[in-house]
Amino acid sequence: MELDTMLEQAAAQCAKRGAQLTPLRRQVLRLVLEAEQPVGAYALLDQLKAQRAGAAPPTVYRALDFLLEQGLIHKLERLNAFTPCIEAGHDHGAHSHPHQFLICRRCGTTTELTDHEAAHALEAAAARAGFRVERMTVELEGLCAACAKP
Repeated sequence: MELDTMLEQAAAQCAKRGAQLTPLRRQVLRLVLEAEQPVGAYALLDQLKAQRAGAAPPTVYRALDFLLEQGLIHKLERLNAFTPCIEAGHDHGAHSHPHQFLICRRCGTTTELTDHEAAHALEAAAARAGFRVERMTVELEGLCAACAKP
């Protein structure tokens, strides 16, 4: 899908929820979408400063918080970085779909999965322990298919 189309869908999704994808938020989302791998907040800030001289860490963090809240991006805790949500255009709400991430420790490639069976298995295991899951992000680290080849 074309980048401008993705940004328009994101803006429409926000508007549907009564939120606004401001020019700054759109710019930060564009940078995350354009990144080939998950990108950290300070890398985003460096890119943003080239276009907005007054950009500061709070500027980026507020935009990222908004994008997370709207379900347009994910934060990968292991990498302390952000990646687009593959389900963002489907308007499930803010990440109400299950998601798992495969993170290659060699090349850094990250793949988002939406495996409902895995999510249900984890929820069932948590329930057996008396725990009610409210939000779930699973990050698996290993080698991607390309890096695993001998």
